[in-house]
Amino acid sequence: MHGTGNDYIFFDCMHRTLARPQEIAVKLSDRHFSVGGDGIILIEKSEVADAKMRIFNADGSEGKMCGNGIRCVAKFLFDSGKVQRRELTVETLSGVKRLWVYPADDGTASRVRADMGRADFTPAAVPVRLEGDRVVNRLVSVGGRNYSVTCVSMGNPHCVVFVPPPEPFERIGRAFETSPLFPEGINTEFAELSGEDCLRVRVWERGSGETLSCGSGACASVAAAAENGLCRVGTDVSVRLKGGKLIVNYTRERVFMTGDAVLAYTGIVEIEE
Repeated sequence: MHGTGNDYIFFDCMHRTLARPQEIAVKLSDRHFSVGGDGIILIEKSEVADAKMRIFNADGSEGKMCGNGIRCVAKFLFDSGKVQRRELTVETLSGVKRLWVYPADDGTASRVRADMGRADFTPAAVPVRLEGDRVVNRLVSVGGRNYSVTCVSMGNPHCVVFVPPPEPFERIGRAFETSPLFPEGINTEFAELSGEDCLRVRVWERGSGETLSCGSGACASVAAAAENGLCRVGTDVSVRLKGGKLIVNYTRERVFMTGDAVLAYTGIVEIEE
């Protein structure tokens, strides 16, 4: 399944476990020699929510949260009948998230709205090795160049830079990801205004490289834009990514994100022991 092109291989683990998910993520994410994807997501039983989501990036590292992935989890739960309500909950390493399903004419989930929680700008929450109460419009040096950055946690770490996507994109994205400023790595969004309440964003995700979309990154970009005075708090903002459009509404208490959830195909893959 994918959300705005951010694609993952999903495993129904409600009644069985998947051994060695880190290794499987690396093997199956290869787009040339295997199924291909930005990683894998396990849908497991939860004692505190309708289901639990575990994310493993293409390099095998485990992520805490994925905005596009969690919308697809909601679609799976709704379409399969495992949850028959339009409002449901999913447990993540960043806490329990609440989601709302919008069905298409055929009764399957086509769009999902997610309560992504509060955007946290404190350095310890990101984490980022900078002083102060918040990191908003702060000048730093990465890869031998200076950037004004805004760092925010959406349950996972983000660094938003309001400049057109720099080139070479891969080298600069990786320089941010591996910078000693970010002890746990970083997801980096290069954002620019493209009209009133509209952002264009290009994303470099830690553990996966450039992706067509990042839901939590879209939320971080809107939160950062609002705190930099570039868009309005409490307003629907259109975020255009390579893979499509997300709608994000940022308040200082919660961030809501709405976007598609698409089934690409179902199938069976053999995994060597």
